[in-house]
Amino acid sequence: MRPAIFVLVAGSLAACDPPKADTGHDAPPSADSTAAPAAIDLSAHDVPLLVTAPDTQVLGGAVPAVRWNEEAGILEVRAGEHFALDIVEADGDLRRLKEDLARDMLLKHEVLEEGPDQLVYRSSYPDESLVFVHFVKVIRVAGRTFEVGDDPKGRFTEEDVRRMMASTTPKPGV
Repeated sequence: MRPAIFVLVAGSLAACDPPKADTGHDAPPSADSTAAPAAIDLSAHDVPLLVTAPDTQVLGGAVPAVRWNEEAGILEVRAGEHFALDIVEADGDLRRLKEDLARDMLLKHEVLEEGPDQLVYRSSYPDESLVFVHFVKVIRVAGRTFEVGDDPKGRFTEEDVRRMMASTTPKPGV
């Protein structure tokens, strides 16, 4: 019985296309190479922004996906465990956000970086067993204001947060 199975498998493999001969030329880079991906245009969701996700190597092979979360009113851009953006049209009041963080009775917050249109902060429980790094970036374009931040349920490193902050830009010509 075993020789018959071996002959059947060998016959199946022989029926496949033979390997192509090496021409001596380098093959062009494949689509899944680590080249920088193209920007994702969010204008289909009435958001005049572009998101450029990191290369697939950083994302563990994940491809960015855009989803409108109707319940929360948030445009979500996700790709793997190290890239998760939430985009919402809001007033961009970072001062209010800092005040909310100061009043938080459960978590301790430390501002790592602050600018007129961005805030990076570290949140931790009192025993510092769990530490989370978050950001909010305000982008004003075409008379509208958007707040771009990381997914609050995600666990990101400072490097992940900086990469996500740099990924979103206004769409040119809007």
